[in-house]
Parts: sequence; structure tokens; C-alpha cells
Amino acid sequence: MSTTLALEGEGQSRSNAATTPPRRPVAGLLHTLALLAILLGGAGLMYFSAGKLRTTGHPNRTALYLTTAIWEWMLTAYVLWGVRKHGTSLNEVTGAKWKSFLDFARDLAIAVSFWFAALMVLGATAVALHFRGTKESVGFLAPRGFAQIGLWIVVCVTAGFCEETIFRGYLQKQFIAWSGSAAAGIVASAMVFGACHIYQGVKPAIVITVYGLMFGILARWRKSLRPGMMTHALHDTVSGIVAGFLR
Repeated sequence: MSTTLALEGEGQSRSNAATTPPRRPVAGLLHTLALLAILLGGAGLMYFSAGKLRTTGHPNRTALYLTTAIWEWMLTAYVLWGVRKHGTSLNEVTGAKWKSFLDFARDLAIAVSFWFAALMVLGATAVALHFRGTKESVGFLAPRGFAQIGLWIVVCVTAGFCEETIFRGYLQKQFIAWSGSAAAGIVASAMVFGACHIYQGVKPAIVITVYGLMFGILARWRKSLRPGMMTHALHDTVSGIVAGFLR
């Protein structure tokens, strides 16, 4: 009897091991270190150039939007190249594809609900930091007129896909694999995410770090980046357009 139970227990353990893939890096170490250097170096350059943009009466926003979109797609291409080179599937990074309209509708509902919850958390964080909000941080980037609004939406959709792929799909999984802890991986990815937005200022970067934590928890819970991608694109779009009207 005990032998039978032991064999059944062993069989169950093997079954669980087969159905639960081991935590492993999604790309090589050098590839990730190079990405971190590029991200943080680019954030540093943007920090100094943003100061000049804030003092410019009429910055060339069209050129800035196009440059930003191209840069993010280049970073994403680098990430996906490293992932494929390592033998990792794209679905392992972004999550399973939608198989039906119901899957899409469910993720859309989660994205919208998550956005409203995030707005309350971010609002409370901003109040605690005495941070005045979007106009203070990205007012100089906000679009003017319909043409710029159209380009801004393109940039925001790009950011939703690319940044979630880079920070939650790639870096978060790397940090989880290296540390062996989901919490540590989520925190580390959020900190890099916040640091890459330092050009908006210290207080906005802290708020964005909190937002990154929430995105990381959502991605971990859903095992998919798609709800986060939709929320990310929606939030950036609305924030920029509102900042433009306020200005």
C-alpha cells in the first residue's frame, strides 16, 4: 500500500515537473547586460536633452515622435533577436496568442479595469510625493493639433507593445530566472523601467516605478503581456492629449 502511494506520488511529481517549465533565462547574460547599458545610457542622454527641450519655445515634436518610435522598435528588434538566438519562443516572452474574440474581450476588460485601479494608486503616490502630475513631467512632449495627435497615438501604441515586451516580457523574466524570485524580478524590472524615464524628473520616475510594479504583477498574474500593452498605450495616449489641452 505504502509502495503504491509512493509510486503514485513520484508519478504525480514527474507530471507536475513536466507541466511546469523550469525557470530559465530567456536570453544570454551578455545580451541582457548590453541591453541594460543601452537603456540606461539612452535614458541619461534623454535626461540632458529633455532640459533643453523644456526651454525651447517650439520644439520639433514631429521629429521627436518619429525618432522615439524608431528607437523603441530598434530596441525591441534587439531583444527579439537575443531571445530567438537563445532558443526561446516568442510566446514565452509575450504570452499565448488570443484564440478567440472572447480572449481579446477578456483582456480588454482586464486592461480597462487595471487602468482605473492604477490611476487611483498613481494619484495617491503623486499626492504623497507632492507631484503635480502629467503637465509638469511631459507637458513639453504633449502634441499640438490633429497631425501631432495622430503621431502621438502611433508613438503610444509603439510604447505599449515595445516597452512591455522589453521590461515585462524580457527583463522581468530574466531577473526572475537569475534571482529565483518572482518578487525580486518584478521589483528589479520596475526599477529599470523607472530609471529609463528619469528624463521626466525624479518624482515622475518614482511614480512610473510604482506603475512598473503594477504592470509586472499584472503580467505575472495573466502570464501575458497583452492586457498591459493595451493599458500602457491607452494611458500614454490619454496623458499626452490631456497635457496638450491643459497647456
